[in-house]
Amino acid sequence: MHTFVRPSTFTLADVDRKLNAAKLSLPKAQQLTPPDSSSEGGSSPSEADYFPEFPSEEVRPLDQCIAIFEKGPRPASASLALLNDEEIIQLSDAGKIAAYALEKLLGMDALERAVRIRRALISRASSTQTLESSAIPHESYDYSRVLGACCENVVGYIPIPLGVAGPLKVDGVSYPIPMATAEGTLVASTSRGCKALNAGGGVTTVLTADGMTRGPAIDFPSLVQAGQAKAWIESEEGYSALRTAFESTSRFAKLKSLKTALAGRTLYIRFTTATGDAMGMNMISKGTEKALDALQKRFPAMVILALSGNYCTDKKPAAINWIEGRGKSVVAEAIVPGHVVKNVLKTTVQDLCNLNIKKNLIGSAMAGSIGGFNAHAANILTAIFLATGQDPAQNVESSMCMTLMEPTNGGEDLLISVNMPCIEVGTVGGGTVLGPQQGVLDMLGVRGAHPTQPGKNAQTLARIIASAVMAGELSLMSALAAGHLIRAHMAHNRSQVNTPAPSAPVTPGPQSNTVLAQLARSNSGRSPFSPLTPLTPSMSQLSLSKLRR
Repeated sequence: MHTFVRPSTFTLADVDRKLNAAKLSLPKAQQLTPPDSSSEGGSSPSEADYFPEFPSEEVRPLDQCIAIFEKGPRPASASLALLNDEEIIQLSDAGKIAAYALEKLLGMDALERAVRIRRALISRASSTQTLESSAIPHESYDYSRVLGACCENVVGYIPIPLGVAGPLKVDGVSYPIPMATAEGTLVASTSRGCKALNAGGGVTTVLTADGMTRGPAIDFPSLVQAGQAKAWIESEEGYSALRTAFESTSRFAKLKSLKTALAGRTLYIRFTTATGDAMGMNMISKGTEKALDALQKRFPAMVILALSGNYCTDKKPAAINWIEGRGKSVVAEAIVPGHVVKNVLKTTVQDLCNLNIKKNLIGSAMAGSIGGFNAHAANILTAIFLATGQDPAQNVESSMCMTLMEPTNGGEDLLISVNMPCIEVGTVGGGTVLGPQQGVLDMLGVRGAHPTQPGKNAQTLARIIASAVMAGELSLMSALAAGHLIRAHMAHNRSQVNTPAPSAPVTPGPQSNTVLAQLARSNSGRSPFSPLTPLTPSMSQLSLSKLRR
């Protein structure tokens, strides 16, 4: 049974305020048109038939639903409140209501209802028809924060487990490390790294740069004109003109530099801008558009091909980001005492440093990596991104990281550092407007814009992320050096309770030669279907369990 809202509870002022903020407009008011008494059959339904006080649970014919929708009270949300869900689904199937416009038409008091109806529409039109009754949750969520800001055609939300690693001391302050992830061992491993880093006094960070970038592509009629534009942009006059136009769009957008490059008669300009506590893509795009208008007044024959010409570079690996930075550029460093390396991390300083060189540096170089000189920086960064409302697609460049390890204090202790030149984060805008994500930012003390120092909250978040990445790097590298990685993952990421067993024995795939050889020896002469002789205690129980599966 559906629950419906009385039309009288609908507040038009609330609708106007929210929809205007989301740049959506309500349908224009229409005068109520009485039913035509000359309609076929010589009579017309009564007004009560068209406009009942409450929606009927009985699904009325389509023509009646259309009449209520088109001739009922205005705004349209008041008419739709007189219809039940199935009747609105009828209207949508008949092309009277677009599924993407349900929130706009139903109004701010019925956002969850809009999601529920859309789920039904999509489910019934799909081949599986499972969405409507699926386990994807949709109730008890504040969709008003999503509308016009975070997502469209919403059918629910996806809960992700949220864990907390640490705390980790960063620049003298202890922070819990929030991580939204479905990967077992990740939070536990990062916590172990935090413990080791805290034992040496914590992490020290340095912010080396702060600037979001946008790189439009512009065509000119000839190479000569493209070269003239490049020269003018790089001149004091040109830079000043573009900066004035750019900064006129926002009090937080401060143009820091312009970098130009030519490819034939196509000119690329990389705008680098301070964006306060916002991640800044919308801000810098708006400023770039204004600056290009100023450039076109100087060179009217130019053609703007794209506001983003991939010279930025956003959501793609690029050497320019690795070399020049994008977003927040952070270097973090810590010293881990040798006894902590031995007792907490279960390895040695020498083994860690050797493995780091051979894996993170040489191995990545052999693979031709760009910014991938690390063990798993993306793991920790993405988990924090999801928890704090960042754009998860920007983990591509944001997780570029170089992890360095070297012995210090006469070889007794470990000096570890991470260099992350492209951490693209903000504490206002985007997913940071959502309630749960704001709760996480509150926990870190960096929610919203900093009251006195614009940009400081976002910079602090970047420092926390770099430090947490260091903790994750330290723990994983130690597990690899000690040979503990697979055991930990089997204990935390492959529980027997959650792992369904196969219905029949499977043919073993490529396994350890040692395990297969011992199995062959211990079962020599047996039928392939007879029980296996137990392995000797020295053999890995993990390998045996894999063979049995």
